[in-house]
Amino acid sequence: MTDGAHDGAPRQRRDARRNRELLLEAAHEVFTEQGLDAALDVIARRAGVGNATLYRHFPTRAALVDAVFRDSLTGTMDAGERARKAPDAWAGLTGYLEVVFGALAADRGSNDLMTTHLRGVDSLEAVHEHNRRTVDALLTRLRDEGTVRADVTTEDVLFGLAALGRAVPALTAATATATAATATAATATAASAPAAVTGPDAWRRPLALFLGGLRTAPAAAALPAPALTAAELGEVLRELGPHRTRAGDREPRA
Repeated sequence: MTDGAHDGAPRQRRDARRNRELLLEAAHEVFTEQGLDAALDVIARRAGVGNATLYRHFPTRAALVDAVFRDSLTGTMDAGERARKAPDAWAGLTGYLEVVFGALAADRGSNDLMTTHLRGVDSLEAVHEHNRRTVDALLTRLRDEGTVRADVTTEDVLFGLAALGRAVPALTAATATATAATATAATATAASAPAAVTGPDAWRRPLALFLGGLRTAPAAAALPAPALTAAELGEVLRELGPHRTRAGDREPRA
């Protein structure tokens, strides 16, 4: 028997590991662009493998999602642990939500994960429960301090955050487009105009408004971003619709 006869199994294992890595990279890219409902055959094509290879490594969509996002979900839980230990409960809550909403703005896949439920993703179930316990612990401290309304519940807050979070990708995309358009204006005009909402940070203003409504005596601090213009709001609503343009789609011709 030649030495080459012994190379079959090790080479197959190397090829399998490489295919798995390619699939995870492609899945992260596609989920980021299109959300968790993206077609799996698109992921397989981008990875350069066949559908059979994808299903051999990941028999279900949930298995693929779990493998792609497990590490980022762990990071969210770490942020929750830090928030619970914060000496100032309000700073802990707002700091934690800044981490969460930063992730929601980063890609549509993370947004789908954090604002909805997908059965079969064990790490997701764990992070949802950890998130609930984190918000509940901080709200309990804030109610005891008299900082937030006594009648606000954990479910009130989680519902409001989920509803706001679902709008974050549309808000991010629409305001990023508007900011890019504004950048083409004349320098003198731009210098005299109010600061534009930046895509990745556009969620800060609505989140601050939501959190301010929880407080017993809201502080009159300035909101962290300018208000949307009528045109920007129109773009946000378009992005929220089922007719929104996915990455790579072409606009219909007139």
